[in-house]
Amino acid sequence: MRVLGVDPGLTRCGVGVVEGVAGRPLTMLGVGVVRTAADDDIGMRLVGIERGIEEWLDRFSPELVAVERVFSQHNVRTVMGTAQASAVAMLCASRRGIPVALHTPSEVKAAVTGSGRADKAQVGAMVTRLLRLSAPPKPADAADALALAICHIWRAPAQNRLQQAAAQNRLQQAAARHASAVKGRTR
Repeated sequence: MRVLGVDPGLTRCGVGVVEGVAGRPLTMLGVGVVRTAADDDIGMRLVGIERGIEEWLDRFSPELVAVERVFSQHNVRTVMGTAQASAVAMLCASRRGIPVALHTPSEVKAAVTGSGRADKAQVGAMVTRLLRLSAPPKPADAADALALAICHIWRAPAQNRLQQAAAQNRLQQAAARHASAVKGRTR
């Protein structure tokens, strides 16, 4: 599975592509940051992020895009910018028919380091180790994007099984309701 991880941000939007399957060594195919100038108009910044994400999608053809789920922070302005950059990444993927998965920061940290409270340095160190890199990716946004991709690759099999079980359960419930309705009509 080839996953593009996106750590959304208006000034620095981390991007990283990881390929592999759960239980086997993973390979980093690319890592970087899409940057926009803080003094640019918000619309132009979002266009810049869109262009950057589109370039990564063109270059690496991921099967899935994993985006950090925006969470509430004290700084509403930061949350809004993060949410806007996140929406651009989801839009770019969805326009191409590429599935999008959202992962919370604590979910990513727990998957990569074993602790949902790990700091940026711990995440960077584990990404370096897991991908057999010579040094942690810089800036931290780039390492976080790789961590998102790793998290998804490792968690996707379990998530797929849960989704299939839930879908099967919904089908069984619908069949039972249908059978009950048919039985009610024949009385």
